Amino acid sequence: SDHKGLFEAANGGTIFLDEIGDITPKLQAELLRVLDSGEIRPVGGSQSAIVDVRLIAATNKNLEDGVREGWFREDLFYRLNVFTITMPPLRSRLESLEQLVKHFLDLASRRVNKNISKIEDRAIQAMKQYAWPGNIRELQNILERAAVLAHDHVIRLENLPVVFAELSLNGGTEAAESSFRGQRD
Repeated sequence: SDHKGLFEAANGGTIFLDEIGDITPKLQAELLRVLDSGEIRPVGGSQSAIVDVRLIAATNKNLEDGVREGWFREDLFYRLNVFTITMPPLRSRLESLEQLVKHFLDLASRRVNKNISKIEDRAIQAMKQYAWPGNIRELQNILERAAVLAHDHVIRLENLPVVFAELSLNGGTEAAESSFRGQRD
């Protein structure tokens, strides 16, 4: 009862809920109640409190399909669907790849305590040919792995998973297609 929950801590601010499409029906009902009333009751507490929060929710699932198929509440969908921003998958916006690589490489460098300042052109070219079925999260994880494996301040093609070397060798098409088979946006 003496710890603030997310809504109470965010009072007057914003809460970001990632993967909203994965929450249970029970949690969907509780979230809807909070959004409709603005009222929370802290776990272990005996009194309710009013909160004022902005909610930003993200998902990689189609919530309209979820409503039709019955796994996502229609009333919660409409409560959340005030303003929708659709982000295309990374493979559809490769013009952003180099900026994202720089950003995630900076983060990975700090995380693994290395001064990595560059990624070789062959590695970037192979990354541009890859289908990115795991999107931004996959890119972030691959760059962290590469940072761990790097022996100096440069990420090289050999620091990336084998599929990138295969892309580099055969011009990208065959390996890129096989890396994407069976994946959804």
